[in-house]
Amino acid sequence: MQKLFLRIDKISTFIGQSFAWLIVALTFTISWEVFSRYALDNPHPWAFDVMSMMYGSLFMMAGAYTLSKNGHVRGDVLYGFFPPRLQAGLDLALYLLFFIPGVVALAWAGYTFAAESWAINEHSNVTADGPPVYPFKTIIPLAGAFLLVQGMVEIMRCIVCLQNGKWPSREADVEEVDVEKLKEMVHVTDEDIAKLDVLVVNSKEHPK
Repeated sequence: MQKLFLRIDKISTFIGQSFAWLIVALTFTISWEVFSRYALDNPHPWAFDVMSMMYGSLFMMAGAYTLSKNGHVRGDVLYGFFPPRLQAGLDLALYLLFFIPGVVALAWAGYTFAAESWAINEHSNVTADGPPVYPFKTIIPLAGAFLLVQGMVEIMRCIVCLQNGKWPSREADVEEVDVEKLKEMVHVTDEDIAKLDVLVVNSKEHPK
């Protein structure tokens, strides 16, 4: 079971990291459009739509990746103090009551939305030859499907935690800076920091 969890985590991670390259493309596109608009006096009417589509695609396709890393925002004020079984019970209830119905609705509505766009060969109406919109709208049901699969994995993790009393492991990923680990790396203690603070305060009170 754990191998299956990690395999789906890897798929979600691969998709999220692949779409993260849109940030690079978006950066170059914005930079070129600003240069073209103000330096060359040659703005492109389609640029805003293309940039919105790239950002929207990144945002949508990163959902499953973020869920696989347990990175979505939650009210952590009390949750972090709960034992694992209580956390799992709350998560399971919320997944079943809100997550599954919401994501299924997103995928289904997105499928209808994209199908209609493909049927009429929809293009942006900013210009006569605006960029096609149907590939972007196809991202909506795809993102919903990937998010739903990852959500099922998270539900299974909750069930395992309810049974065993501890959360199953996840793949390691980029983490925020850990202050304590940083102190160890540079061989700095809390006492050293306190001494430095005193020196700074004294230098301000008694400047040379």
